[in-house]
Amino acid sequence: MLQDNLILEHYGLNELNFDTIKSYRDRFAEVKPAHPWNALETKEFLYKVGAWGKVRDTHKEGVTLAGLLLFSEERIITEVLPQYFLEYRESKGNEEWTERFTSQDGTWSGNIFDFYFHIHEIVRNSEPQPSIASSLTEVLINMLIHADYNGEGGVILEKQPSHYVFSNPGLLLVPTDSVFSNTVSQLRNPNIVKLFSLLGLCERSGSGLKKVKQNWSLHHYKTLAIDQDVSMHRTVVTLSLSTQERQVSSSEKDTYNTSITDSGNNFKDVEKYQNTPENDVEINSYNKELIEELKSYNNNVNSLNKEDNYYNNESNLYNNDVNSYNKNHNSCNNEQEEDSSNLVNVENIDTKLWGIAALAREKKRLSPNQMEHIILELCKEKPLMLKEFAYLLERTPDGVRNNYLTKLLRKGQLQLKYPNQPNHPKQAYLFNKKDIEK
Repeated sequence: MLQDNLILEHYGLNELNFDTIKSYRDRFAEVKPAHPWNALETKEFLYKVGAWGKVRDTHKEGVTLAGLLLFSEERIITEVLPQYFLEYRESKGNEEWTERFTSQDGTWSGNIFDFYFHIHEIVRNSEPQPSIASSLTEVLINMLIHADYNGEGGVILEKQPSHYVFSNPGLLLVPTDSVFSNTVSQLRNPNIVKLFSLLGLCERSGSGLKKVKQNWSLHHYKTLAIDQDVSMHRTVVTLSLSTQERQVSSSEKDTYNTSITDSGNNFKDVEKYQNTPENDVEINSYNKELIEELKSYNNNVNSLNKEDNYYNNESNLYNNDVNSYNKNHNSCNNEQEEDSSNLVNVENIDTKLWGIAALAREKKRLSPNQMEHIILELCKEKPLMLKEFAYLLERTPDGVRNNYLTKLLRKGQLQLKYPNQPNHPKQAYLFNKKDIEK
């Protein structure tokens, strides 16, 4: 297996596509506008990012294999890697392809960098939900950085009406059952990983497919399937989009979005649903137990109101909505158990929240103003715990708290659900409506 840091001494700048290099540098400057590498000449910049190499003992230099794959052209790449091939194909369920392009068609460079962004645009335009598009590009980047480009069959993405299939040469370097665990990634192509990660498109955390699995669960799709074809030396990842394979109905999914959780009650959703006819159900055998829970909860709300007079109107809505709460009683009990761990119950994260935070997940470097705006928009929807922010934004809990939440609390734009108990196990952050009224 060829290492992607291999220096190709006879391949210089003339073997590279300068339009691709310019596109890469423009994106790098957008992600890292103050970075000192932006001022470097082309060759020195390529050396810094791992696309150019130098042989110290002979003083020879040249493009690295990773640089060739990202910045050269198909005809030149196949001189070094004869089996190299990229393909995207799409059909309506019959044998004919409605759209298809390959690295060999001569209308574009044929390198993996331009391939990624070409497909990124297709996915973004064809999948209206940002979280779905984000997951698909996550699997795409995972396929490109882990492929064995010396293997046969090429890198292929196939779109069918009910599913996507990602197929690449090379078997997994870790056991299949550990793919979804948060471990250090085993890298086949570390320089390619570096080149994409410098643009904020991937990380070396080994958590990419785990996040996709969680997102697919959030949308109630069937869990993605990973198959290893040992005889063909290929890895195949299938993501189902078929509505027949959803685990819950549309009406049940609405219940997820309106369920009241201990990590923070979405008073806006309660208000929206309190006059809905189907929620006007008779109090059942849980009535006695439910009323006791409501009394306990109302005492807490009243206590909070005395301290900051913030939730008066919302708590009244909550008290009038016994029937709606009763319908979600079992869901609430399950979520209480989840709060005892550090894991996020993805069922508590609805698609609207996921969409609001999409920009933070797509771009690893945002200005403080952009990130604060996203956090405030999330809190306008419902109170959120620190671990939920970390999951939605794909940032570390400490980073979210120290860089953003503490500042927003100090500014008075957010407030704590339990202001007198900062270390409360169910502490959440609330949007401060008073800040708008000032």
